[in-house]
Amino acid sequence: MQQASLQWLFIQTSIESLLLIMILELADIQILPGNQTEFDSAIVNGVQNVISKAKGFRGYKINKGIESPDRYVLMVFWDTLENHTVDFRGSELFTQWRGIVGPFFAAPPKVEHFDLLSKSD
Repeated sequence: MQQASLQWLFIQTSIESLLLIMILELADIQILPGNQTEFDSAIVNGVQNVISKAKGFRGYKINKGIESPDRYVLMVFWDTLENHTVDFRGSELFTQWRGIVGPFFAAPPKVEHFDLLSKSD
């Protein structure tokens, strides 16, 4: 039983280490008013069927505004910064992604990248 506990600890520690080195892409998206229902479907479709195929993609979260219903925050987790800025943006996948969500944009999304500083347990 002790060996199984050590294996689990190793796996958990390995996963936590990976989380610490992942890059977070944060896209602040403002869409044209009155298109929330259609955009909800489009953004989920685009992430699940296009971005998820990109090299280095690790996961995502999408949040939509409560006070500002035309505002969305897309968080995409990448292995490296270059997986997003070079591999994905330089690929046909990026063109497909923009074809799905771009028509809804009120302005170009504000996109920045972040390293993890700290997290809760």
